[in-house]
Amino acid sequence: MGIRGCFAAVPPATLQELREDEDAVEEFLFSEDDDAELEHFIEIDKAWHGIHYLLTGDVDGGEPPYSLAVLGGQEFGPDLDGGPARFLTPEQVAQVARTLADMPAESLEPRYAPQDMQRKQIYPDVIWVRDGEESLRYLQYHYRELAAFYRNAAARGDAVIQWLS
Repeated sequence: MGIRGCFAAVPPATLQELREDEDAVEEFLFSEDDDAELEHFIEIDKAWHGIHYLLTGDVDGGEPPYSLAVLGGQEFGPDLDGGPARFLTPEQVAQVARTLADMPAESLEPRYAPQDMQRKQIYPDVIWVRDGEESLRYLQYHYRELAAFYRNAAARGDAVIQWLS
């Protein structure tokens, strides 16, 4: 199974409601009601940590706006097994969208350092050296998906909720 990076774009009013009732965050994200499925949702599989590393050069920190794209934002709500969810404001979403738009997936290639990623235990650390170029393509594919997600969220004026599942 593994740990997957998940992102939901929500209107600012929805984010405000969740911030006012943080106990509702988990139910909102994991509703079993088919009619309540998240409308604007993306999962980037296990690529989340690798993408964060390629953007920041860091395990879990880095400089904004790069650090905001995957592991950024303000924590809120209960622990969801991978830690609490985090949110980005519409302004932060727009900033991330502009940053990712200025960074095509191909520009990540010089930052791809399989040995360093394995040594720093960038999740899932076993694939970087073993799969080499294939792992880079995997990261670039999910990066493109994430950049499009942020571009669309910014165009709608949405906030973004991030979580690991």
